[in-house]
Amino acid sequence: MKIVLLDEVKTILSNPLSKHNYFGWPTVAKLKNERIAVAASGYRLGHVCPFGKAVMAISEDNGESYTNAFPVIDTVLDDRDAGLCPFGESGLVLTSFNNTRQFQRDCAQDEPEEIKSYMCSYLDTVSDKEEEAVLGSTFRISFDNGLSFGKLHISPITSPHGPTVLQDGSILWVGYSFITDDSKAGKEDYLAAYKINTDGTMEFVGRIDDTYENGVRMYANEPHAIQLPDGKIVCHFRTEQNFTTWQTVSEDGGKTWSKAVKLLADRGGAPAHLMLHSSGVLISGYGFRQAPYGIKAMFSTDGGKTWDTDHWLYKNHISGDLGYPSTIELEDGTLLTVFYAKEKENGPCVIMQQKWKIEQ
Repeated sequence: MKIVLLDEVKTILSNPLSKHNYFGWPTVAKLKNERIAVAASGYRLGHVCPFGKAVMAISEDNGESYTNAFPVIDTVLDDRDAGLCPFGESGLVLTSFNNTRQFQRDCAQDEPEEIKSYMCSYLDTVSDKEEEAVLGSTFRISFDNGLSFGKLHISPITSPHGPTVLQDGSILWVGYSFITDDSKAGKEDYLAAYKINTDGTMEFVGRIDDTYENGVRMYANEPHAIQLPDGKIVCHFRTEQNFTTWQTVSEDGGKTWSKAVKLLADRGGAPAHLMLHSSGVLISGYGFRQAPYGIKAMFSTDGGKTWDTDHWLYKNHISGDLGYPSTIELEDGTLLTVFYAKEKENGPCVIMQQKWKIEQ
Protein backbone atom coordinates (compact mmCIF):
# COMPACT_ATOMS: atom_id res chain seq x y z
CA MET A 1 0.00 0.00 0.00
CA LYS A 2 1.25 3.50 -0.85
CA ILE A 3 0.24 6.84 0.67
CA VAL A 4 0.05 9.91 -1.57
CA LEU A 5 -0.18 13.18 0.36
CA LEU A 6 -2.45 15.86 -1.11
CA ASP A 7 -1.89 19.55 -0.38
CA GLU A 8 0.11 20.68 2.63
CA VAL A 9 -0.72 19.86 6.23
CA LYS A 10 -2.59 22.81 7.69
CA THR A 11 -3.74 24.12 11.05
CA ILE A 12 -7.53 24.17 11.39
CA LEU A 13 -8.14 24.93 15.11
CA SER A 14 -6.01 27.30 17.19
CA ASN A 15 -6.25 30.43 19.34
CA PRO A 16 -2.99 32.36 18.84
CA LEU A 17 -4.08 35.65 20.43
CA SER A 18 -4.68 34.14 23.89
CA LYS A 19 -2.84 32.22 26.58
CA HIS A 20 -5.71 29.75 26.27
CA ASN A 21 -4.23 28.47 23.04
CA TYR A 22 -3.63 24.72 23.49
CA PHE A 23 -5.82 22.27 21.52
CA GLY A 24 -5.57 18.49 21.59
CA TRP A 25 -7.13 15.01 21.18
CA PRO A 26 -9.47 15.63 18.22
CA THR A 27 -11.95 13.51 16.26
CA VAL A 28 -13.32 14.17 12.77
CA ALA A 29 -16.68 12.91 11.48
CA LYS A 30 -18.89 13.26 8.40
CA LEU A 31 -22.35 14.45 9.34
CA LYS A 32 -25.48 13.36 7.49
CA ASN A 33 -25.99 16.88 6.13
CA GLU A 34 -22.70 16.59 4.16
CA ARG A 35 -20.84 18.81 6.59
CA ILE A 36 -17.65 17.81 8.39
CA ALA A 37 -17.40 18.16 12.16
CA VAL A 38 -14.16 18.30 14.14
CA ALA A 39 -14.25 18.02 17.92
CA ALA A 40 -11.30 18.58 20.24
CA SER A 41 -10.35 19.80 23.68
CA GLY A 42 -9.56 23.46 23.30
CA TYR A 43 -8.93 26.89 24.80
CA ARG A 44 -6.49 25.33 27.28
CA LEU A 45 -3.29 26.53 28.93
CA GLY A 46 -1.55 23.20 28.37
CA HIS A 47 -1.71 19.43 28.52
CA VAL A 48 -3.47 19.44 31.91
CA CYS A 49 -5.55 22.54 32.54
CA PRO A 50 -8.79 23.31 34.45
CA PHE A 51 -9.98 25.57 31.62
CA GLY A 52 -10.20 22.83 28.97
CA LYS A 53 -13.45 22.56 27.02
CA ALA A 54 -14.73 19.95 24.54
CA VAL A 55 -15.32 22.08 21.47
CA MET A 56 -16.52 21.53 17.91
CA ALA A 57 -16.05 23.25 14.56
CA ILE A 58 -17.89 22.71 11.27
CA SER A 59 -16.73 22.71 7.64
CA GLU A 60 -19.16 23.16 4.75
CA ASP A 61 -16.51 22.89 2.01
CA ASN A 62 -14.85 19.49 2.49
CA GLY A 63 -12.35 20.72 5.04
CA GLU A 64 -11.11 23.76 3.16
CA SER A 65 -12.30 26.05 5.98
CA TYR A 66 -13.91 25.68 9.42
CA THR A 67 -16.02 27.75 11.76
CA ASN A 68 -14.51 28.97 15.00
CA ALA A 69 -14.53 26.23 17.64
CA PHE A 70 -17.53 26.50 19.98
CA PRO A 71 -17.91 24.71 23.35
CA VAL A 72 -20.18 21.68 23.66
CA ILE A 73 -19.02 20.25 26.99
CA ASP A 74 -17.66 22.91 29.36
CA THR A 75 -17.79 21.71 32.95
CA VAL A 76 -16.01 23.23 35.96
CA LEU A 77 -13.30 20.57 35.44
CA ASP A 78 -10.68 19.81 32.77
CA ASP A 79 -12.69 18.56 29.77
CA ARG A 80 -10.34 16.52 27.62
CA ASP A 81 -10.60 14.04 24.69
CA ALA A 82 -13.44 14.84 22.30
CA GLY A 83 -15.02 11.95 20.39
CA LEU A 84 -17.73 12.08 17.73
CA CYS A 85 -20.25 9.51 16.51
CA PRO A 86 -22.95 10.43 13.97
CA PHE A 87 -26.00 8.16 14.01
CA GLY A 88 -29.40 7.90 12.34
CA GLU A 89 -30.58 10.70 10.06
CA SER A 90 -29.33 13.62 12.15
CA GLY A 91 -27.95 12.27 15.44
CA LEU A 92 -24.53 13.02 16.88
CA VAL A 93 -22.85 11.91 20.11
CA LEU A 94 -19.97 14.02 21.45
CA THR A 95 -17.88 12.44 24.22
CA SER A 96 -15.27 13.73 26.64
CA PHE A 97 -13.88 13.15 30.15
CA ASN A 98 -12.33 15.22 32.92
CA ASN A 99 -9.91 15.07 35.85
CA THR A 100 -10.27 15.66 39.58
CA ARG A 101 -9.29 19.00 41.07
CA GLN A 102 -6.53 17.27 43.04
CA PHE A 103 -5.01 15.74 39.92
CA GLN A 104 -5.00 19.16 38.27
CA ARG A 105 -3.42 20.77 41.35
CA ASP A 106 -0.70 18.11 41.33
CA CYS A 107 0.05 18.75 37.66
CA ALA A 108 0.06 22.51 38.24
CA GLN A 109 3.11 22.15 40.48
CA ASP A 110 5.26 21.67 37.37
CA GLU A 111 4.08 24.91 35.78
CA PRO A 112 5.73 28.36 36.07
CA GLU A 113 4.68 30.14 39.25
CA GLU A 114 2.27 32.58 37.58
CA ILE A 115 0.50 29.79 35.65
CA LYS A 116 0.38 27.56 38.73
CA SER A 117 -1.18 30.37 40.74
CA TYR A 118 -3.72 31.09 37.99
CA MET A 119 -4.76 27.43 37.74
CA CYS A 120 -4.95 26.79 41.47
CA SER A 121 -6.84 30.01 42.15
CA TYR A 122 -9.54 28.86 39.77
CA LEU A 123 -9.61 25.33 41.22
CA ASP A 124 -10.15 26.85 44.68
CA THR A 125 -13.46 28.24 43.42
CA VAL A 126 -14.80 24.76 42.50
CA SER A 127 -16.71 23.09 45.34
CA ASP A 128 -16.89 19.41 46.21
CA LYS A 129 -20.52 19.40 45.09
CA GLU A 130 -19.69 20.96 41.73
CA GLU A 131 -16.92 18.44 41.10
CA GLU A 132 -19.09 15.49 42.10
CA ALA A 133 -21.86 16.56 39.73
CA VAL A 134 -19.72 16.36 36.57
CA LEU A 135 -16.66 14.20 37.35
CA GLY A 136 -16.27 11.30 34.98
CA SER A 137 -16.56 10.28 31.36
CA THR A 138 -19.15 12.58 29.81
CA PHE A 139 -21.25 12.85 26.67
CA ARG A 140 -24.05 14.89 25.12
CA ILE A 141 -26.40 13.94 22.28
CA SER A 142 -27.62 16.09 19.37
CA PHE A 143 -30.55 15.25 17.11
CA ASP A 144 -29.97 18.09 14.62
CA ASN A 145 -26.43 17.40 13.33
CA GLY A 146 -24.77 19.30 16.16
CA LEU A 147 -26.77 22.52 16.07
CA SER A 148 -27.94 21.87 19.63
CA PHE A 149 -27.17 19.28 22.30
CA GLY A 150 -29.09 17.74 25.18
CA LYS A 151 -28.08 17.39 28.81
CA LEU A 152 -24.77 16.07 30.10
CA HIS A 153 -24.62 12.30 30.66
CA ILE A 154 -22.04 10.32 32.67
CA SER A 155 -20.62 7.07 31.30
CA PRO A 156 -18.80 4.21 33.11
CA ILE A 157 -16.28 4.04 30.26
CA THR A 158 -14.31 6.48 28.11
CA SER A 159 -12.30 6.53 24.90
CA PRO A 160 -10.65 9.27 22.83
CA HIS A 161 -12.76 8.95 19.69
CA GLY A 162 -16.07 7.81 21.16
CA PRO A 163 -18.58 5.16 20.05
CA THR A 164 -19.34 3.51 16.71
CA VAL A 165 -22.62 2.75 14.92
CA LEU A 166 -23.41 -0.91 14.17
CA GLN A 167 -25.21 -2.23 11.11
CA ASP A 168 -28.49 -2.43 13.01
CA GLY A 169 -28.28 1.26 13.85
CA SER A 170 -27.39 0.76 17.50
CA ILE A 171 -24.57 2.76 19.11
CA LEU A 172 -21.78 0.66 20.61
CA TRP A 173 -19.16 2.28 22.80
CA VAL A 174 -16.00 0.30 23.48
CA GLY A 175 -14.07 2.10 26.20
CA TYR A 176 -12.00 1.71 29.30
CA SER A 177 -13.26 2.12 32.83
CA PHE A 178 -13.25 5.64 34.20
CA ILE A 179 -11.38 5.66 37.51
CA THR A 180 -11.65 8.72 39.73
CA ASP A 181 -8.96 7.48 42.14
CA ASP A 182 -5.73 8.18 40.25
CA SER A 183 -3.75 5.75 42.42
CA LYS A 184 -5.79 2.85 41.02
CA ALA A 185 -5.21 3.62 37.35
CA GLY A 186 -3.63 0.59 35.71
CA LYS A 187 -4.77 -1.68 38.56
CA GLU A 188 -8.55 -1.72 38.46
CA ASP A 189 -9.00 -0.68 34.85
CA TYR A 190 -10.69 -2.79 32.19
CA LEU A 191 -12.01 -2.55 28.63
CA ALA A 192 -15.72 -3.08 28.01
CA ALA A 193 -18.50 -2.52 25.48
CA TYR A 194 -21.73 -0.69 26.28
CA LYS A 195 -24.75 0.23 24.19
CA ILE A 196 -25.82 3.88 24.27
CA ASN A 197 -29.54 4.51 24.00
CA THR A 198 -30.76 7.74 22.44
CA ASP A 199 -32.06 8.92 25.83
CA GLY A 200 -28.50 8.75 27.19
CA THR A 201 -28.92 5.56 29.22
CA MET A 202 -26.33 2.83 28.77
CA GLU A 203 -26.47 -0.98 28.79
CA PHE A 204 -23.54 -3.29 29.46
CA VAL A 205 -22.77 -5.57 26.49
CA GLY A 206 -19.50 -7.35 27.26
CA ARG A 207 -16.04 -7.08 28.75
CA ILE A 208 -12.71 -7.58 27.00
CA ASP A 209 -10.37 -9.95 28.80
CA ASP A 210 -7.26 -8.47 30.38
CA THR A 211 -4.15 -8.44 28.19
CA TYR A 212 -0.91 -10.05 29.35
CA GLU A 213 2.58 -9.98 27.88
CA ASN A 214 5.35 -12.14 29.31
CA GLY A 215 3.21 -12.75 32.37
CA VAL A 216 2.66 -9.02 33.01
CA ARG A 217 -0.83 -7.54 32.97
CA MET A 218 -0.85 -4.63 30.56
CA TYR A 219 -2.55 -1.33 31.31
CA ALA A 220 -4.95 -1.36 28.34
CA ASN A 221 -6.82 1.83 27.44
CA GLU A 222 -7.97 4.23 24.70
CA PRO A 223 -9.78 1.75 22.41
CA HIS A 224 -11.64 2.38 19.17
CA ALA A 225 -13.87 -0.11 17.36
CA ILE A 226 -15.56 -0.52 13.98
CA GLN A 227 -17.97 -3.08 12.55
CA LEU A 228 -17.06 -4.58 9.18
CA PRO A 229 -19.55 -5.66 6.47
CA ASP A 230 -19.36 -9.32 7.61
CA GLY A 231 -20.57 -8.26 11.08
CA LYS A 232 -17.23 -8.66 12.82
CA ILE A 233 -16.23 -5.85 15.19
CA VAL A 234 -12.53 -4.96 15.19
CA CYS A 235 -11.13 -3.04 18.15
CA HIS A 236 -7.68 -1.46 18.50
CA PHE A 237 -6.40 -0.31 21.89
CA ARG A 238 -3.29 1.11 23.53
CA THR A 239 -1.14 -0.46 26.23
CA GLU A 240 0.52 2.06 28.50
CA GLN A 241 3.73 0.26 29.49
CA ASN A 242 5.01 0.04 25.92
CA PHE A 243 2.87 2.61 24.05
CA THR A 244 1.78 0.28 21.29
CA THR A 245 -1.39 -0.97 19.58
CA TRP A 246 -3.22 -4.27 20.06
CA GLN A 247 -6.25 -5.80 18.35
CA THR A 248 -9.20 -7.81 19.60
CA VAL A 249 -12.26 -8.98 17.63
CA SER A 250 -15.88 -9.71 18.49
CA GLU A 251 -18.12 -11.97 16.38
CA ASP A 252 -21.25 -11.52 18.52
CA GLY A 253 -21.91 -7.80 18.69
CA GLY A 254 -19.44 -7.04 21.47
CA LYS A 255 -20.49 -9.66 24.03
CA THR A 256 -17.26 -11.67 23.81
CA TRP A 257 -13.85 -10.78 22.42
CA SER A 258 -10.86 -12.70 21.09
CA LYS A 259 -7.49 -12.82 22.83
CA ALA A 260 -5.70 -9.58 21.99
CA VAL A 261 -2.90 -9.63 19.42
CA LYS A 262 -0.06 -7.11 19.45
CA LEU A 263 0.15 -5.34 16.08
CA LEU A 264 3.18 -3.07 16.52
CA ALA A 265 6.54 -3.31 18.26
CA ASP A 266 7.11 -1.65 21.63
CA ARG A 267 6.82 2.14 21.23
CA GLY A 268 5.33 1.47 17.81
CA GLY A 269 2.51 3.97 18.29
CA ALA A 270 -0.99 4.56 19.71
CA PRO A 271 -3.86 5.24 20.21
CA ALA A 272 -5.56 4.12 17.03
CA HIS A 273 -8.67 5.12 15.09
CA LEU A 274 -10.29 2.71 12.63
CA MET A 275 -12.17 3.48 9.43
CA LEU A 276 -13.22 1.45 6.38
CA HIS A 277 -12.44 2.91 2.97
CA SER A 278 -14.90 2.42 0.08
CA SER A 279 -12.26 0.25 -1.61
CA GLY A 280 -12.59 -2.25 1.23
CA VAL A 281 -9.27 -1.31 2.83
CA LEU A 282 -9.40 -1.08 6.62
CA ILE A 283 -7.33 1.86 7.87
CA SER A 284 -5.97 2.40 11.37
CA GLY A 285 -4.23 5.71 12.11
CA TYR A 286 -2.04 6.23 15.18
CA GLY A 287 0.45 8.63 16.75
CA PHE A 288 4.19 7.91 16.88
CA ARG A 289 5.96 9.59 19.80
CA GLN A 290 9.59 8.83 19.06
CA ALA A 291 11.83 11.05 16.91
CA PRO A 292 11.09 12.21 14.29
CA TYR A 293 7.57 12.12 15.85
CA GLY A 294 4.41 12.12 13.79
CA ILE A 295 1.33 10.34 12.51
CA LYS A 296 1.30 6.90 10.89
CA ALA A 297 -1.28 4.59 9.33
CA MET A 298 -1.59 0.85 8.79
CA PHE A 299 -3.76 -0.99 6.31
CA SER A 300 -5.55 -4.31 6.13
CA THR A 301 -7.10 -5.83 3.00
CA ASP A 302 -8.36 -8.97 4.76
CA GLY A 303 -10.60 -7.59 7.49
CA GLY A 304 -7.89 -7.12 10.10
CA LYS A 305 -6.25 -10.55 9.83
CA THR A 306 -2.97 -9.02 8.63
CA TRP A 307 -1.67 -5.46 8.61
CA ASP A 308 0.72 -3.42 6.48
CA THR A 309 2.12 -1.03 9.12
CA ASP A 310 4.22 2.09 9.63
CA HIS A 311 3.22 4.36 6.76
CA TRP A 312 3.97 8.02 7.50
CA LEU A 313 1.23 10.64 7.12
CA TYR A 314 3.06 13.43 8.91
CA LYS A 315 6.46 14.03 10.51
CA ASN A 316 6.74 16.68 13.18
CA HIS A 317 10.49 16.77 14.08
CA ILE A 318 9.57 18.96 17.08
CA SER A 319 7.74 17.24 19.94
CA GLY A 320 6.13 13.97 20.98
CA ASP A 321 3.12 15.91 22.29
CA LEU A 322 1.00 14.93 19.30
CA GLY A 323 -1.23 12.22 17.91
CA TYR A 324 -4.82 10.99 18.27
CA PRO A 325 -5.46 10.96 14.50
CA SER A 326 -8.87 10.13 13.06
CA THR A 327 -9.84 9.83 9.42
CA ILE A 328 -12.87 10.21 7.14
CA GLU A 329 -13.36 9.55 3.43
CA LEU A 330 -14.48 12.39 1.17
CA GLU A 331 -16.87 11.98 -1.76
CA ASP A 332 -14.07 11.47 -4.29
CA GLY A 333 -12.45 8.69 -2.25
CA THR A 334 -9.65 10.83 -0.85
CA LEU A 335 -9.01 10.81 2.88
CA LEU A 336 -8.88 13.56 5.48
CA THR A 337 -7.02 12.93 8.72
CA VAL A 338 -7.21 15.25 11.74
CA PHE A 339 -4.71 15.17 14.63
CA TYR A 340 -2.96 17.45 17.10
CA ALA A 341 0.68 18.61 17.13
CA LYS A 342 2.91 21.63 17.69
CA GLU A 343 3.62 24.08 14.88
CA LYS A 344 6.87 25.19 16.53
CA GLU A 345 9.03 24.02 19.43
CA ASN A 346 7.99 26.64 21.98
CA GLY A 347 4.42 26.98 20.77
CA PRO A 348 1.18 25.36 21.89
CA CYS A 349 -0.44 22.31 20.36
CA VAL A 350 -3.02 22.96 17.65
CA ILE A 351 -5.38 20.86 15.54
CA MET A 352 -4.08 20.00 12.08
CA GLN A 353 -5.36 18.12 9.07
CA GLN A 354 -3.80 16.28 6.15
CA LYS A 355 -5.58 15.18 2.97
CA TRP A 356 -4.25 12.07 1.24
CA LYS A 357 -5.11 9.01 -0.82
CA ILE A 358 -4.06 5.38 -0.99
CA GLU A 359 -2.71 3.51 -3.96
CA GLN A 360 -2.55 -0.29 -3.97
